[in-house]
Amino acid sequence: MDIAALPKISLHDHLDGGLRPQTIVELAAEIGHELPSTNSLGLAAWFKQNADSGSLERYLSTFQHTVGVMQTRAGLERVAFEAVMDLASENIIYAELRWAPEQHLNLGLSLDEAVEAVQDGLERGMEQVGDRGGFIRTGQIISAMRHADNALEVAELAVRHRNDGVVGFDIAGPEEGFLPSRHQLAFDYLAAELFPCTVHAGEGSGIESIKDAIVSGRALRIGHGVRLVEDIMFSRTDGDTDLVVLGPVAQWVHDRQIALEVSPSSNLQTGSFSILGDTMADHPIDIMYDLGFNITVNTDNRLMSSTNLTKELQILVDTFGYKLADLEQLQLNAAEAAFQAVDEREELVEMIEAGFAEANGAE
Repeated sequence: MDIAALPKISLHDHLDGGLRPQTIVELAAEIGHELPSTNSLGLAAWFKQNADSGSLERYLSTFQHTVGVMQTRAGLERVAFEAVMDLASENIIYAELRWAPEQHLNLGLSLDEAVEAVQDGLERGMEQVGDRGGFIRTGQIISAMRHADNALEVAELAVRHRNDGVVGFDIAGPEEGFLPSRHQLAFDYLAAELFPCTVHAGEGSGIESIKDAIVSGRALRIGHGVRLVEDIMFSRTDGDTDLVVLGPVAQWVHDRQIALEVSPSSNLQTGSFSILGDTMADHPIDIMYDLGFNITVNTDNRLMSSTNLTKELQILVDTFGYKLADLEQLQLNAAEAAFQAVDEREELVEMIEAGFAEANGAE
């Protein structure tokens, strides 16, 4: 099957984790930022090597160079524009790109100016894709850093731009020891403003983090969530699963169909499911998909994981034997979980169904 040609939706893609290596080299030269390599191929290899560590903290350390070059209006606009073009090239029809504006103020930009620069880049990209006969819609998810103390200010920023491209709020960064409840004022404010949230949880920490994302963060989606498997108990006889019991948090997520933004390659790199093993075949995505959890598939950071959504879906085909119908269901899950109005979600569903029907007829 030609996965690249299928219509796809990306809900968990970090803007600062998807830069083109050559762009990093050029932007670094413009502002005097020192890189581990000024050769684009060497730099790409450096990112992959350092992200492939089994540690979320070391994985996150690579962002010093991508964030470091995204400090000017022109730099932010260029990165956003190129992200749209790269996503459209593999027929992604809707993408939510998340980033933390508070990390991009070192050269004098204000929070609002940073958000406006990214939106300018996204709109220029969408317009160019349309001019070329394609289609892509985008939305910004504004992240606050969970280990900092700026969440309320960032939440207010997101709400200010809700009619200018910003579709949701998130907290990101080191998860262990930084529960969403640290930012209760921000989440209370967002709830009062009826503004949607997704929360990183169940990646670098376990069930307590996922529960707090739901209780304190009012999360409509969970970023990653793979450690939810720690709240699922199995009874096996002769190697076959006879009984599956969901713990209270897993049951809540399952029954309310809270979307999980799973990123297979990134989850392997950061050791998110190390209790199960250290190969892709050990990833709990297949278990949770079979149990009826609301799974979506994402890239997390295309540069650090040397991936794109086409590759992530191909991994599921190669590792778990997923068929065209499975890939379609995953895209429908994402369409229905998108932070968009009902009419816009329905439009995405129709585009997915039409694209997959065409692909099914071609097989």
